[in-house]
Amino acid sequence: MSPRTSTREQSALRLSIAASVVMAVLAVVWGLVSGSRVVLFDGVFVLIGTVLSGLGLAAARAAEAGASRRFPFGREAFTPLVIGVQGLALLGTCAYAVLDSVRVIASGGAEVEPGAVAGYAVVSAVVSWGLAVRLRRADPASELLDAEARQWMAGAVLSLVVCVGAVAALVLRGTAWSEVEAYVDPVLVIVSCVLIAALPVGMVRTMVTELLEGAPPETVQEPVRAAVAAVRTEHGLSEPDIRVGKVGRKLYVEVDFVVRPGERDVADEDRVRRAVAGRLTHLPYDLWLNVELTTDAQLLA
Repeated sequence: MSPRTSTREQSALRLSIAASVVMAVLAVVWGLVSGSRVVLFDGVFVLIGTVLSGLGLAAARAAEAGASRRFPFGREAFTPLVIGVQGLALLGTCAYAVLDSVRVIASGGAEVEPGAVAGYAVVSAVVSWGLAVRLRRADPASELLDAEARQWMAGAVLSLVVCVGAVAALVLRGTAWSEVEAYVDPVLVIVSCVLIAALPVGMVRTMVTELLEGAPPETVQEPVRAAVAAVRTEHGLSEPDIRVGKVGRKLYVEVDFVVRPGERDVADEDRVRRAVAGRLTHLPYDLWLNVELTTDAQLLA
């Protein structure tokens, strides 16, 4: 990770933390004053995100520290680990919010001032959307910032749903359906949780895939295969065995070619390695590359 990239990532994470604190306080106060559970839920959602953003900043600093005697391969695994913890925490928050909303509905609903809820929703949607865009632009290759941006975008969607529901409650007021107004707030909480459930599930999936050394997405593997294919043609080599893995920003690439005895030497292997590395420098990852030329195919099993 280059110093410039690291600085952009950490600066953006600090911005996210500061904005989270402000929005969390605003949501909790607004929710308590208006008596709205959905606004309180949004505040708790953002507050948990604040704590997790702090973990993300710590993970970024740990990854930047590089390899050491204790961690000879670096600490890149902190990144997917923190992303997974974020996902689990958000899933737990949603589960609690749904159960609480079901209890409120079963007890006859809750009286809430829809106008106050709609006002908060508009402010929250604008701020959340703006931060999501800002974070993605800060460093498109950062998984930590992508996770942060997804949280803010989920908050924007949640706020829009809340706004629509609050306006609907205002419309229902004074009509034959006015009794439904008491159920709007808890129903909005449930709808919001359902809409954003895919976000934490995806974050947990990312953690599991990377920590268990699963294959990265095709968008990551394809440039590697293309680069190796070009080098193979250029040097007249056989079809290689390619393995690609990714943990945080670190991209692991292993390329093994089987050659005939006496056909190649160590200098040839070095030239092939440099050729592959040169074609992968454009990727936004820290490359860990191994290229091997062997005469024994059984060693690749």
